Amino acid sequence: MTENQFVVFMLGDEKYGVDILNVSTISEYLEITKVPDAPTYVEGIINLRGDIIPVINLKKRFGVAEKEVSDETRIIIYSIDGVAIGFLVDEASQVMRINDENIEPTPAILRGADREYISGVGKQDGKIIILLDFAKILSDSERAELTQYID
Repeated sequence: MTENQFVVFMLGDEKYGVDILNVSTISEYLEITKVPDAPTYVEGIINLRGDIIPVINLKKRFGVAEKEVSDETRIIIYSIDGVAIGFLVDEASQVMRINDENIEPTPAILRGADREYISGVGKQDGKIIILLDFAKILSDSERAELTQYID
């Protein structure tokens, strides 16, 4: 039985998880500088300890209703092919261990080319956590477009 660790975060009232292995840090909300002509889901860029990091607003990306930034708002810094990308979430407060036996494949209703970033559904303490693969949230061309903001 393999145990997996996930950073659990909130978007609205829903819980999501992402594999902890590629999460480099979870930052409190930092001032985000808007970037002209960026796609709508790109919130902008931040300066984190001297590194310029593009920030994706997951609520905009997923079409979830926006919520005001609060003291709980976090930016999950995730490495994709060696590039740090920030993901803006409503709250990220815990790391959860989920055994393989408690992870179900992505249900058919959630499958499709536009949903390949859902890697499964975790069950823990009677709750459901949608497991995401941040590396698949952006297409190759979208990732290439993001790197222009940090080069």
